[in-house]
Amino acid sequence: MIKKIIKIPKIPGESALKTAVVTTAGGLMPVMKSPEEALGVLFDEVQTKRVYGDGKTFVDLIPRRRMKQIQQEYLLLKDDPKFNLNDFVSRHFYKYGAYDSSYHTDPNMTPREHISELWHVLERKNRRDRGSLVAVPHKYIVPGGRFSEQFYWDSYFIMLGLAADNRWDMIEGMMKNYAYMIRKFGFIPTANRTYFLSRSQPPFFALMVKLLARQKGRRRVYIEYLPYLLAEYRFWMKGRRSVNENPDHQALARVVQMSDGSILNRYYDNKNTPRPESHFEDVETAHGKVGSETEAMYLHLRAGAESGWDFSSRWFKDPNDIRTIHTTDVIPVDLNSLLYQLEVTIAEGYRYMLQPLLAKKFLLAAERREKEIQKYCWNEDAQFFVDYDFKAKAPKDNLTLAAVFPLFAKIASTKQAAAVARRLESDFLKEGGLVTTLANTGQQWDAPNGWAPLQWVAIEGLRHYGYNQLADKIKYRWIDVNVKVFKEQGKMIEKYDVQSQSGLGGGGEYPLQDGFGWTNGVLAALLAEDDT
Repeated sequence: MIKKIIKIPKIPGESALKTAVVTTAGGLMPVMKSPEEALGVLFDEVQTKRVYGDGKTFVDLIPRRRMKQIQQEYLLLKDDPKFNLNDFVSRHFYKYGAYDSSYHTDPNMTPREHISELWHVLERKNRRDRGSLVAVPHKYIVPGGRFSEQFYWDSYFIMLGLAADNRWDMIEGMMKNYAYMIRKFGFIPTANRTYFLSRSQPPFFALMVKLLARQKGRRRVYIEYLPYLLAEYRFWMKGRRSVNENPDHQALARVVQMSDGSILNRYYDNKNTPRPESHFEDVETAHGKVGSETEAMYLHLRAGAESGWDFSSRWFKDPNDIRTIHTTDVIPVDLNSLLYQLEVTIAEGYRYMLQPLLAKKFLLAAERREKEIQKYCWNEDAQFFVDYDFKAKAPKDNLTLAAVFPLFAKIASTKQAAAVARRLESDFLKEGGLVTTLANTGQQWDAPNGWAPLQWVAIEGLRHYGYNQLADKIKYRWIDVNVKVFKEQGKMIEKYDVQSQSGLGGGGEYPLQDGFGWTNGVLAALLAEDDT
């Protein structure tokens, strides 16, 4: 018997209705437990035995039944001599929202045309919780490859490309997703996954507001998003009163009280266990540590992941040994520059609200932060901005591209900008653009890799101080390596080796990823500059 398939027509306005339901009711619904919490020993077994080579694969799978039921069945069956863990997992979980591997690049397309087409390939819609994937009301763009969720700092650079393609509808939808997540969680998590709900990423939300304001009008956008900017600020500044009132608590969560009583920020995480998506790697890194040392190691690794630079020698005491990671001891120059921009943006929002006293309050906070960045993060000997180790009460030796963020935020002096520009050109500029650090360690956020977001921040930062020639040199070298790899490989990739002939980046915990969101966004924005 042949069953007739009846195609049910879509109801007009159905999509808008679903969006409205998620927006209103979703914020009240409890979030599912993270996989490691819900699955217990089953989770440990799958990740420890590496059922999947990439630990992120398992935590992104969708359970076919309630996870508690799956865990109970596992406990009943696991001691059976015929029990097969791989079969058990494949029966109870399935993939959802992965990168479309059937997509093939049209070799006749230019890189710019390819990027415009790829937005549709990287577009996702998820209006109900699915395993670890958290529902959001609007469509969004994912980075690609193993990443099938709306990542925080990636999204700003993706938005630059969407703006170049006049996709303001998508930008606004992604912004509304962030507003939704702030209402639901009180902050913007790394991405809309349950296992990311203990950490954030570099705070680019204020920059997204400024970008959207370009199209939709400054007054309207700043007033609309001011409550969310304030919530973002409260998240990063949580604990500030406690460290002020208790001199024994130098640091709490993401705030640090410096020796002069001022407050600066660090990367952190609210948990001190292995990252679920990198469980095997973290357990291996912490091997040999005991008790509180193990928990401290996991916290430093998680905080390194919140930085977006996971991983880089900038977080290590010994550049070649990840086991010396001490992220939460570090005052990062990029984070504090971004928070300066957040404070300035909030002040501007209050000006549009006709609240001059509140605007002045946040401008004063920004001015204080600017002075503290100058005091703690400018290395006079190196003539470069660096991170600061507040435990050792000394600047870090590592020279990294995080130094361009004070130029990007316009808080460097003209003399400092000149010194940074000289060092960038002499030490960091390679054939394919700027190298991330001067250390070649095998970590992906070190030499010889270059990354799209850092190229953009450097280019914009240099332009703020009139170093247009150097900015263009970086721009066109970066464009060249992107185009070269596209012509040879037919794809955009996550990171590039800016020192080799192949241009293919490497290192880190997982293979080189195709896609790729922020590469597409930055390249489209740079190419669009020459179209005007």
